Amino acid sequence: MRLASFRDLEVWQLSMRVVELVWAHSLTMPGRAFLLRQQMQEAAVSVPSNVAEGYRRKKRRAAYQNHVSIAMGSQGELETQLEIAFRVGTLDRMRCAELVDLNTRVGIMLDRLHDALDP
Repeated sequence: MRLASFRDLEVWQLSMRVVELVWAHSLTMPGRAFLLRQQMQEAAVSVPSNVAEGYRRKKRRAAYQNHVSIAMGSQGELETQLEIAFRVGTLDRMRCAELVDLNTRVGIMLDRLHDALDP
């Protein structure tokens, strides 16, 4: 099956859902968590952005794989930031668990996509 757009990629769709939830939940965090909130938003946005950019460079498989690798790094960064937010009490257990679950699923998909791009 040929994909018409990066929007057809399940990893892009799920990572966009993570962006929506991170944005919504991080806005409930107290003002003192401004920097953490900003970092979480940036890491979340980086994942689907790099998937999309890499897809658009698909004629150069190595470039695509590199962008997926960058997305993997951002996914790991977000996972750590979610744990920090929970540990310092700015994100409750239920919200954190939901985000970690979705983010973990995105990570698994990114790993598979990265492996599929190996020459």
